[in-house]
Amino acid sequence: LRSAQHYTASARPLVQLRGSPNNAFAFTRRQHPIKTHSFSNRKMATKVACQEKTFFLDEFAERQWEPDHKGTTISYDKAEFTKKIQEAFDAGSPLVDGYAPFCKHIFVENFVGAKSGTLKITPENEHLLRSGYNARTEAELPVLTRWFPGELVEAKTAKMLDVILYSNEQLIKEREAMQDKSEGPGRELPKEVPWGIISIKAQDESVELPMEPITMMRNALGKAEGGSGVPLERAKYDASVAYFRDHAPIV
Repeated sequence: LRSAQHYTASARPLVQLRGSPNNAFAFTRRQHPIKTHSFSNRKMATKVACQEKTFFLDEFAERQWEPDHKGTTISYDKAEFTKKIQEAFDAGSPLVDGYAPFCKHIFVENFVGAKSGTLKITPENEHLLRSGYNARTEAELPVLTRWFPGELVEAKTAKMLDVILYSNEQLIKEREAMQDKSEGPGRELPKEVPWGIISIKAQDESVELPMEPITMMRNALGKAEGGSGVPLERAKYDASVAYFRDHAPIV
């Protein structure tokens, strides 16, 4: 498992920049070294900046480009989306700690026009809530969830995107744990790119919203059932319940 400290010590390191609102540390990239190439037939040397990719779009996130996806749907070129996230990071948007060392967030303005992914429950709309057993992939364990059907409620365009990242190493571990239940090995992960985009949430806040309680439970079940293997923390679970008691996702 690669922690933030690992990247601090790497050849192209991440350095601690400032504390995020929830006391998690945020990270940004050091200035890349400049490679200078001299040409004998010119009096001035040409400097070429050394660029490096930090993010790739993981297959798990690609479901959000499908028109019938239940949740935040993205209508934007995939390669251009990843490029925009890279540009935001290079311009100073930090990586913010997530619920585990292998998880980070980068918050960017909603440049894709995505609709908010959650809605506050009110006496006027609570009759529209639906519930059922759902799995995000065929290999996952179905769990009980509740939601607002997207066709029955009006979602507004969100101000921000919470782009959720997993380390390359964590994604490899989860694939290995799920390979007996998956249809195939999946696309090979880019070895030299440290962070995979695994989910995008459209929201108004520029901080992480609580993870759904049932998602915490799935994670605690372990990688073999589609979770991350992170144990459930009671305080975070209680905070999640407090939020989702009054909110539900729009799908």
